[in-house]
Amino acid sequence: MDGVQDSLARDALADIRARLARALADRQPVSLRGGGTHDFLRPPAGPVVLALSSYAGVIAYAPSELVIVARAGTPLIEIETLLAQHGQCLAFEAPRCSAQSTLGGVISTGLSGPARPYTASVRDHVLGVGLLNSQGELLQFGGRVMKNVAGYDVSRLVTGAWGVLGPIMEIAVRVVPAPATERCLRWPLSLEAARAWMREAGGRFSPLTGLCHDGEYLHVRFSGSAAAVAAAAEALMNVAIEETGDFWRQLRDWALPFFADGRPLWRLVLPPNAPNLALSGSWLWDWGGAQRWLKTTATAVEITACATAAGGYASAFDANYSLLNSGLTAVQRALQARIRHSFDPHQMFNPELSPQDD
Repeated sequence: MDGVQDSLARDALADIRARLARALADRQPVSLRGGGTHDFLRPPAGPVVLALSSYAGVIAYAPSELVIVARAGTPLIEIETLLAQHGQCLAFEAPRCSAQSTLGGVISTGLSGPARPYTASVRDHVLGVGLLNSQGELLQFGGRVMKNVAGYDVSRLVTGAWGVLGPIMEIAVRVVPAPATERCLRWPLSLEAARAWMREAGGRFSPLTGLCHDGEYLHVRFSGSAAAVAAAAEALMNVAIEETGDFWRQLRDWALPFFADGRPLWRLVLPPNAPNLALSGSWLWDWGGAQRWLKTTATAVEITACATAAGGYASAFDANYSLLNSGLTAVQRALQARIRHSFDPHQMFNPELSPQDD
């Protein structure tokens, strides 16, 4: 879309390919790095760190077709600003820890924000990707329209794979019209009462885009047409008070005071109706109870056992990276290894990592 930007991108791609060729010749593993905003979760550990942020820029944007195609290093904020000019947005509300978050990093981590249960996950909005293999070839998968394909849906497969199948270089993403209005409410409610309310909320409020209990308050967010949002909010005004959208932005970006607690942070993904788990610590219930954040000193064995028994899985969001992806079975791990070998037979990319399921 921009001649100068395209020229810089070609130079950046040539440099990335040259560095990759040297690493392959020297048989050195490569750690991939975008904006670096998720380094606290999975820091680059290989002898060669391949920075992808220089390969940036929007390639194509068709507002009428609800599709944007951009290079991996494009800052997320740049894409969101462009979409907002046309009354559109990214539906998956990706977490970002700073303005340096890139589209490629968002797709590689595959993490979704508070709207996940109501607008689908990151991978549900990825239409196509350009993936670089260890020989420096740019392989294109998927397209710019929604369609069924035979075999692996590679575009979705690489979403949330943390780069272990190869660096994502280009992404086609489905976008949606921005909601006409938004209202955020909260009121004090016990966890048990909140759980009962959350179980019924999906069928009662069509413009629901956020449902979280922080241990003291139940927070509810409505987004959509002015009439639908007004009707939903009016039904709660006898118990709730208005709040700004700051709570939801901080929840999305893991910036609430809850996350500043010095204890290890765990993320548990469970069926929404899963019971309270017998784990001590501080809890934050998001996604209507399907995503539960836990600050605790409990052991990994205790946490993973409780999550598995409840039909879900647990991931450690701290320095103990080996615990990530702990919810996979032996069969799933074997399948994952076979797929990874097919894409990266030289075991070049992020060899110390394994993809995280979402």
